[in-house]
Parts: sequence; C-alpha cells; structure tokens
Amino acid sequence: MTDRDVTDLYREFGDERLPPGQRETSDFPVLSKGNRPDPDMDDWEFTVTGAVDEPLTLDWEAFRALPTETQRQDFHCVTGWSRFDCRFAGVPFPALAERAGVHDDACHVMFSALDDYTTDLPLDQCLREEVLFAFEFDGEALPPDHGGPLRVVTPHRYAYKGAKWVNGVEFLTEPEHGFWEERGYSVTANPWAEDRYW
Repeated sequence: MTDRDVTDLYREFGDERLPPGQRETSDFPVLSKGNRPDPDMDDWEFTVTGAVDEPLTLDWEAFRALPTETQRQDFHCVTGWSRFDCRFAGVPFPALAERAGVHDDACHVMFSALDDYTTDLPLDQCLREEVLFAFEFDGEALPPDHGGPLRVVTPHRYAYKGAKWVNGVEFLTEPEHGFWEERGYSVTANPWAEDRYW
C-alpha cells in the first residue's frame, strides 16, 4: 500500500499550515448531525450513480479490492479546531472515478451516508489524490464514532465536506446543495479563506 504525506498541501492555499481562525489540537472531537448508524457489513453497499459510464454497486469486499493507499493528512473542522498528522488509509477518489468512467458534463459530486447526511463538492475538488474514502485511522479500523466503516476525508476543505458513514456518490451535471449547505454552510469550504458560512 502506497504511503503518502500530503500535509504540505496548504502551500497551494496559504502560507501557514494552520488555517486562519483555527487552533491546533491533539484531540479528535466527535461531531455528527444525529445518531450514529450501526450497519450490518453483510448487507453494506456502496453505490456510484449519475453521470458515469458504469454505475457501480460494491459490497465491502469489492470496495476494499479497489486501489488503496495510506496518507498523512491534516484535518480542519469548521468549528475552529485542526488536528495535524492524521494517518488515514483508504481508496483515493480518482481511483473510484476511473473505475466508473465519469462523463465530460459532470461538474459536481454529491456524497450520501447511512445517516441520510449529504454533502457536495465540485468535481475538480474531488479529483485530488488526497480525497480519500478512508477505512483506517492510525493503523486501526476507522472507529464508528469517526464514521467507520467508511468516511470521506478532505484535507483541503473543512471536514463537513467529508461525509461520515459514506455509502455512495452521485456525479452531477448541475450543482446541488447537501445537508449543511442548505443550512447556510459554505459550498466552497476553503479553510485558508475561512469559507465557513454563506
């Protein structure tokens, strides 16, 4: 499994590793919109739909068979804390997109989750190697409180763009708003620009 350090990606967005308005912490607080789901992994499925050549329905074994890598990333929460040097392992978004064959007119991606959470990102912000569907954290299975068995991590965006308990993506030809975006949170969510809310 490839091991990649992407903690210097901040140079693309600003001069400081810690975005403005953030405080560094060694803790990993748990924030969710509601109750934690408890999936039966025998029935777990991940779907890829929308503007793709090959819609996918993958069980856990098939998902884990996709190309994977381990990355050291920073994690930025919109509530004002950042945790440096998180070690996540998972499937890079581009590997999934390549498997499905994304249409030229796709422009956004909607992530869905087992707790009915949704969040969207422009396609170009997803097609980055550091956008991971993560199933491990610090060498262990991703804890359920942090989105296990599978969550998205987006170190170049605030963490509400990284759906916990993710179970599908839809490639969109028009932008749509997800759960927090409908409630006034920023669509762009760039931590170095402090894009927190509308």
